[in-house]
Amino acid sequence: MRVVRATRFGGPEVLELSEAPDPVAEPGQAVVGVSFAPVLFLETQVRSGWGGEWFPVKPPYVPGAGVAGEVISVGAGVGREWIGRRVVTDTAEGGGYVELAVAPVEELVRVPDGLRLPEAAALLHDGRTALGLFENARVEPREWVLILGAGGGLGSLLVQLAHAAGARVIGAARGERKIGLARELGADDVIDYSKSGWQELLRNATAGDGPAVVFDGVGGKIGEAAFELTARGGRFSAHGAPSGAFAEIDPEEADRRGVTVRGIEQAQFEPADAKRLAERALSEAAAGRIRPIIGQTFPLERAADAHTAIESRDAIGKTLLVA
Repeated sequence: MRVVRATRFGGPEVLELSEAPDPVAEPGQAVVGVSFAPVLFLETQVRSGWGGEWFPVKPPYVPGAGVAGEVISVGAGVGREWIGRRVVTDTAEGGGYVELAVAPVEELVRVPDGLRLPEAAALLHDGRTALGLFENARVEPREWVLILGAGGGLGSLLVQLAHAAGARVIGAARGERKIGLARELGADDVIDYSKSGWQELLRNATAGDGPAVVFDGVGGKIGEAAFELTARGGRFSAHGAPSGAFAEIDPEEADRRGVTVRGIEQAQFEPADAKRLAERALSEAAAGRIRPIIGQTFPLERAADAHTAIESRDAIGKTLLVA
């Protein structure tokens, strides 16, 4: 089978297409013929050598944390009724930039009828993360909710969830395409944080009170600036670091203003919760209540181009590899 490996740490050019033996399902496992693999911003950061203290991978390795496709074979102890079923699954250990992936059968999530595989792939990680973050934030109707990174795969789902909950949504992103997408998905107001003065626009939009809930999918200085404007008694989710670092929040200042701060730990689910949330995300999409935005796809052999698009901030919504 074909696989993409990161041959060393560095730029997108270190991603190279190569061959590997077809995997064989061991007892309790299934082999999935991969149709689509989601590409995460985090994967571009790890490939560059960032985050070694949290992600101790060593080249050469196969990037990717999940796939969508059909089960083509199963190991001992697995019912043959799985063969031919459409599924999504995590592939943290074996990588997802592959044509064939192996996963424990208990990690397979069935794709419901009426939902296409590309959308299922786009929801595997972002869908469950969005639902988990949203559950923790306890968003109430009419609250001001700020979503940083509203034009990305995760942020675009959070915009939809907040809008459906009756919140007053501010979608913040970089560039006209992304803020336009946020408005299309239900944002009541949009802000381009690549332009100076965006904090004042945010303050004015909320009549000086600041947002009650902030979903920070960006981190760094932008996230820190958003925290400074968060309403007293608000909730701040510091889960993103595409800027290169998570927002640094002063715990004493958070206590003084009564702001509840949660970090990336809330997006690190136990296996049972991960599967529950993924199943729910797929069901919500199949019912038409959420819509994953797939902005661009690349064939497997162009994984380096996919990483380039994400790192250049040109990508909108979710990026997928087509195996």
